[in-house]
Amino acid sequence: MKFKKLTALILLISALALLPLEVMALSEQTLRIKDITHVKGIRENQVVGYGLVVGLQNTGDNSRHTQMTSQQMLLSLGTVIDQSNYIQKGTSAAVIVTANIPPFAKEGDKIDVTVSAMADAKSLAGGVLVQTQLRAPNGEIVAIAQGPVTVGGIQASRGGSSSSKGVTTTGRVPNGGIIERDILSTIGDETTLTLILDKADYTMASRISKTISTRLAPARALDGGSVEIQIPYKYRNDRVAFLSLIENQIVGAVSEKAKVIVNERTGTVVIGGNTKLMPAAVAHGGITVTIRAQNDVVQPNPFAMGQTAIVQNAQIQIDEKQASLVEMEANASLSDLVSALNNIGVTPMDLIAILQALSQAGSLQAELEVI
Repeated sequence: MKFKKLTALILLISALALLPLEVMALSEQTLRIKDITHVKGIRENQVVGYGLVVGLQNTGDNSRHTQMTSQQMLLSLGTVIDQSNYIQKGTSAAVIVTANIPPFAKEGDKIDVTVSAMADAKSLAGGVLVQTQLRAPNGEIVAIAQGPVTVGGIQASRGGSSSSKGVTTTGRVPNGGIIERDILSTIGDETTLTLILDKADYTMASRISKTISTRLAPARALDGGSVEIQIPYKYRNDRVAFLSLIENQIVGAVSEKAKVIVNERTGTVVIGGNTKLMPAAVAHGGITVTIRAQNDVVQPNPFAMGQTAIVQNAQIQIDEKQASLVEMEANASLSDLVSALNNIGVTPMDLIAILQALSQAGSLQAELEVI
């Protein structure tokens, strides 16, 4: 009886010992490997074709090559037309048909295709795409497409006046493409497979390799954007099951690189995390921005076995004409600066100009990206 109680107590202590790790993992921001990586060599395939959209209500093109294409199409169907000029203009349009075929697509699978006018067609609304061959870059026919075209815009004209909303010369044929052959994709080589990070990051690559090495199989980060994994012998012929285990592993998120993105056209400013300001002074119009640094010494508790550290604080002061004054507290960040500038009525264009000046002066400790 005592032995059973002792065994139960040991199991309880073991479970409690693991609990803090799980709680810590849940408290931090975590990511699945499948959401931030993809397997090298597994990708979509682009196909393209030249086709004809018919059934248009005088919104087609008036090009000569569209008439010739229509004549060739009718000849292939057994109908003889002496001259392409006999085909009325405006009822058809020459188009380029494009599509992306997903990896592992099989014969008979259906895909959406995009149809775009080539000449002076006004609208593809109400038209039907005639059967078109879609080819890979090597010229091989991979799929065929056919069906009614749907457009997201409206175009109307009457009495010499016209009005349009949205794009009417590009449309889609939902499920209009049919795969003609299987798309073969190889998962890794004989003994390894490589994960490619969707966004290269040295810290994340290191975390992924350590997580997989600890839990599943030997892995190493080749660089900031790829991780090579050794495939265990028992999974050599069952790589899908091995990838299922890999993609569901959890890793801790990393802090993104400090970045500030501004859009001069719309006046939009997006401030990333970890953005800091160094001492500087900027004068812009009637506004004066002053950023001061205050260094404090932090002395740890003697029993904590810590080290003395210097903490750099920042104080931001903004002067404007008409005796306006805004003082910023210590430890002010870029977001505090932006809020203070907004409070005194600074226009978005002035704000962007100040941020650019701070970046040039070296005060803005972040990458400034103008879009």
